[in-house]
Amino acid sequence: MSLFLLLSFFGLSMLGIPLAVALALAGIATLWLFTSMPMDLLSQTMFSSMNSFLLVAVPLFILVGAVMERGRVAERIFDFAEAIVGWLPGGLGHVNVISSVIFSGVSGSSVADIASVGAIEIKAMERHGFPKGYAVGMTLCTATLSSIIPPSILVVIAGSIANVSIGTLLVAGLVPGLFIAFAFLVFNHFYSVYYGYNPPKPFNFRLLVVTGLRAILPMLTPLILIIGIASGLFTPTEAAAIAVIYVAVLGLLVYRTLPLREIPEILISTARISGTILFIAATSQLAAWIFTYDGLPEKVAELMQIMSLGPLTGMLVIFFFLLIIGIFMEAIPAMFILIPVLMPPVQALGIDPIHFLIVTVMTLTLGLVTPPIGVCLFAAAQVANMKVEDVIRGSLAPMAVLTLAIFALVLFPILTLGPIRLLGMY
Repeated sequence: MSLFLLLSFFGLSMLGIPLAVALALAGIATLWLFTSMPMDLLSQTMFSSMNSFLLVAVPLFILVGAVMERGRVAERIFDFAEAIVGWLPGGLGHVNVISSVIFSGVSGSSVADIASVGAIEIKAMERHGFPKGYAVGMTLCTATLSSIIPPSILVVIAGSIANVSIGTLLVAGLVPGLFIAFAFLVFNHFYSVYYGYNPPKPFNFRLLVVTGLRAILPMLTPLILIIGIASGLFTPTEAAAIAVIYVAVLGLLVYRTLPLREIPEILISTARISGTILFIAATSQLAAWIFTYDGLPEKVAELMQIMSLGPLTGMLVIFFFLLIIGIFMEAIPAMFILIPVLMPPVQALGIDPIHFLIVTVMTLTLGLVTPPIGVCLFAAAQVANMKVEDVIRGSLAPMAVLTLAIFALVLFPILTLGPIRLLGMY
């Protein structure tokens, strides 16, 4: 059953059918051919996957990102990031990284990062002498931080699929995200110094204070979310609702950069994006049910045990497997299909589920920046008005840094698990 489902799914996808539709058709065909399951139960199975309080956080975090983008908050964040590190050698490259880190704690979406702060970053780096290809490549790869640093939409989805504490999972993604950001900073420093890009300039404390005051309210958003979730004051879904109210007040009343007439368009756009994600969740539930009915997770676990894989070796095998899958499949459907299959083998091998889920999210985010289906890759090309091939060439070095940083996190789970244990959350 599992083999037929996968072959049907990939066959339909090759024909250009949207992934969610292809998965639904493949699932229905498999159940019809191999089981006597009444077809009217399909709708119930699909609905049950979406009838989740936790998944309500997904459209709310998407709405937060949309409101912040339309409210032109990205400019304030970029100016503050420039005041922090813009005076260093390769300063604008560092600004690119820091502004993505700050915006990550606001939007939770890599595409939103590129669409808002990304355009500002590319133009500023070009003005300061960086090659356009490198500027776009750094912008593309640093945007993946929004899919790792809380409140990451992908982390929320992964936690809901695996039925683990989303609050714990969100906090667990913070240090790995900052570690990847640090790797980008180190790489950019040596790259800029070697080629003589963006030489240092005097530090301006007054500018730091002024831009910091202008950006302090938006930057409180991730602080409110992390403290509230970590302390148990509110759930991730409630945190998302609070964030929506907070950023709406900023855009509508405090800064007045968000016209009321744009609210309906923002809500419609959020509904469309959320509907796509939840439709994938619904159709993926069919595949998950088939894999479970067919005993695929248990078979994979037995195979890994026969291969005598330890926790580290098993995690490395899973990392390289996800690396390949992420190139050919979008992160969200890949998580819905693979997490239920891989979770039993992971637990059987003694791999920590939190570490596994964070590594899964980070590895699959590489698919956002790689051809042939990288959503962020095409978004960056559109924002920069460049050919996709040119963007890929400029991204090779930053992409290698991103891959090596994730590989290091696979080898050292303490970076993922240490902070949540220190906070008493795990």
